[in-house]
Amino acid sequence: MMVSLAEMRAERPGTFSDGCPTRTVLDHVMGKWGVLVLVALSDGTQRWGELRRNISGISEKMLASTLKTLETDGLVRRTAYPEVPPRVEYALTDLGADLMTHVLPLMAWVADHAATMVERPA
Repeated sequence: MMVSLAEMRAERPGTFSDGCPTRTVLDHVMGKWGVLVLVALSDGTQRWGELRRNISGISEKMLASTLKTLETDGLVRRTAYPEVPPRVEYALTDLGADLMTHVLPLMAWVADHAATMVERPA
């Protein structure tokens, strides 16, 4: 069932208005790298190198920044193991997994329609 913006605002006044936390969350989650990191982690726990391979084009600096942001938002869990060499793993939290139940259908839709949309003449 689709809910309109007017319905959302009626239930949650101020939603998506200037200064609303929803804008910050949308920026973190739906930004170019945020959504790709979350989609990659929806396949399960991964280490740094796995994430870098699964998200082509992301720099080390941007991956580190994105993971830190998503961890601060409570969507990604970072687990560091006291081993030599150090081992760090990243996984979705319960909140992140819940979010992905909504985002993955959107990503499937984008994958199905992106080529047609990009190829349209101006």
